Amino acid sequence: MALLKRINPFSRQNDDTGFGTNANGYGGRFINRDGSFNIRREGRSFMQRFNIYHALLSVPAWQFALVILLFYFSINLLYTGIYWWIGTEGFQGIIGKTSWEKFKEVFFFSTETFTTVGYGRVNPVGDGVNFVAAIEAMTGFLSFAVATGLIYGRFSKPRAHLLFSDHALIAPYKDKTALMFRFASYKENHTLTNVEVLVTTGFQVQENGEAVYKFYNLALERSKIETLSMNWTVVHPIDENSPFLGFTAQDMEVADAELYVTVRGFNDVYSNTVLQRTSYTYQEIIYNRKFVPMYRESDNGKTTVLELHHLNKTKTVE
Repeated sequence: MALLKRINPFSRQNDDTGFGTNANGYGGRFINRDGSFNIRREGRSFMQRFNIYHALLSVPAWQFALVILLFYFSINLLYTGIYWWIGTEGFQGIIGKTSWEKFKEVFFFSTETFTTVGYGRVNPVGDGVNFVAAIEAMTGFLSFAVATGLIYGRFSKPRAHLLFSDHALIAPYKDKTALMFRFASYKENHTLTNVEVLVTTGFQVQENGEAVYKFYNLALERSKIETLSMNWTVVHPIDENSPFLGFTAQDMEVADAELYVTVRGFNDVYSNTVLQRTSYTYQEIIYNRKFVPMYRESDNGKTTVLELHHLNKTKTVE
């Protein structure tokens, strides 16, 4: 693919992005749509790179619940196997006749010991099973302490709770052309204050016969607002200082253009500063479309309705 050779010389270059300039060292986008960095680390063992605590705080809720359930059943099956290996004669109160019935009773005894419920019909009498039951009880309350900490950490983790439009748009704006995208907070009573947005773009260009990436901060019509109570359409006017000056959709593709966005604000609920990122590649930048309004007056005229399902709704520029 041919490389872009021209960039508006009046654009303000950013050399402090943390990304390298070597175009041959990158694959795909810099930042994923969910805000994570598109980087895979190698050169160290998996256990050196993997952090269980961070992973369990970060995985989706359904995966976290699945891990908890799998751990609970797996650990109880492990202890059931140990009890079975020692022998069921170390218990009293077992009424099952077949091996499967006895196994089930031992398994449920394990769950009752692990959770320290201890209903009482089946109880250990042998030294071996008593010792294992003591270890299992300790394992149980330690496991629940860890699980409680993880659940609290997931619930209390400060988040921005922002939804970004699927596409960025380039369309006429006032007396010029502008690039724009929008976002909104989707949680009730999670209003961000002192909200700032930083938008940077990366281009792949030809320099001294080599393909390199150049990064530019985009000047915004407004980069800070006091309160994000509704949606915010972020606008970058494409003027004489913009790196997009004179760009066509084909130029965007040739330059492998990508916008990456950082939004930072104060969340009153968490009483903490929160941050969220996203990005738009050239495939996600659309020409000659504009956003439609996504708020309206309520039917009784007493409040404003923010229509989040219209976040991505656009129309053709006439």
